[in-house]
Amino acid sequence: MADLDFDCIVVGAGPGGYVAAIRAAQLGMRTAVVERDKVGGRCLNYACIPAKAVLRSADLFSEIKEAEQFGLRVSGATVDFPGVAQRRKQVISTLTGGVGMLLRKNKVEVIEGEARLVGGQPPRVAVGERSYAAQAVILATGSVGKALPGIPFGGRVIGTEQAWALEELPGRIAVIGAGASGSEIASAYARLGSEVLLFEALERVLPGEDPDVSRLAERAFRNQGIAVFPQTTVEGVVADQGGVTFRHKGGEERVDYLVIATGRAPDTAPLGLEQAGVQVDERGFVKVDGLQRTTAPGIYAIGDLVPGPALAHKASEEGIVAAEAAAGQEPKPIDHRLIPRATFCAPNVGSFGLTEPQAKEAGLDVVVGRVPYGAVGAGTVYGDRTGMVKVVADRRYGEIVGCHIVGSRATELIHEVLNLTALEGGYPELGRIVHGHPTLAEAVMEAARAAEGWLIHG
Repeated sequence: MADLDFDCIVVGAGPGGYVAAIRAAQLGMRTAVVERDKVGGRCLNYACIPAKAVLRSADLFSEIKEAEQFGLRVSGATVDFPGVAQRRKQVISTLTGGVGMLLRKNKVEVIEGEARLVGGQPPRVAVGERSYAAQAVILATGSVGKALPGIPFGGRVIGTEQAWALEELPGRIAVIGAGASGSEIASAYARLGSEVLLFEALERVLPGEDPDVSRLAERAFRNQGIAVFPQTTVEGVVADQGGVTFRHKGGEERVDYLVIATGRAPDTAPLGLEQAGVQVDERGFVKVDGLQRTTAPGIYAIGDLVPGPALAHKASEEGIVAAEAAAGQEPKPIDHRLIPRATFCAPNVGSFGLTEPQAKEAGLDVVVGRVPYGAVGAGTVYGDRTGMVKVVADRRYGEIVGCHIVGSRATELIHEVLNLTALEGGYPELGRIVHGHPTLAEAVMEAARAAEGWLIHG
């Protein structure tokens, strides 16, 4: 097609978009990426990365305060929140620069501006007064925070992105929504010294996780001083320049900031999907097949725009699939059962697959292996005896259908079980793999043994 401006145009340079663009370029496609803000997208600039930078500061401060348990006396430790904010900015700047370098290295052209689709074939993308034709267009514009009915964003009623961008440490902050994002915000600010109130309309914190994980996480949150309000909604919100007042079933509260962390919605408004023939489902997600192809020829969609968990690593892998499909290859579709969930609150939570109740609802012959960190030597050595590994499996074939870890390094440990499961290993194999001693990974091995009925340390 001689009249094409590019072989592939990616709309959005977040973790899905820039990865898709680089993969397309690697496959020999003349590639451009359109970005209206900053390369790296919301995840790198406003969400995932700044969140983890602040959480890392909270982790270190917690360790300093607990140092005496390890025979170390540290006096006078305080939180320099402007310093925390400055490091957050440095981390963002470093990683944003890295993404820009990768795009240049792979000869991906960056077009600044807001993109919209233009109907017809081949697909066209308009940016400002100019439009570009391409063999393939990959939509990767991510998601936006969802406001609650009657509680609009504005002033000191903020979303998760604004919560991670604060320049001052709040004296008192309330978070609505105890999912992954809300729990991370609550855990970070509580450990840095804020008074934190955490509200969840459902019956438990981290409601998408296994109930055993939620129970241990909530206990830890309360020990951190977080006031947890399950099965509680917020109403009567009144914001002014100095703070926010609201009511709940326990009374009236006044806080410096009210954070709404109740979910996100696909950011499709500027794209002109209907004009291009791109269909969405009843929830507003773009309809795609296993190769991320939309209902419009030559147009693909990935990440938070499409069904499945709103996770950066999901978006990246879907971007690779879309780019490879656009290049004429036949990639393997993403298996959503094998996408890890990682929550970086304290304690960490790492999981994948089915919870125990979900496995039972699916009619499986469920077997569970559950082991606390304290059952292995490393739990005591590292000062985390309350963490837990839980393996959920199907007894008939020994297949691991889910794993749930709460505790130190859970977001790293989960990949051991995930990788084995992806390679079609089961809990009998996991229980026979020799693990180094003393490591927290031994708890993973012991959980597999517990599922098979021969737990050694427990």
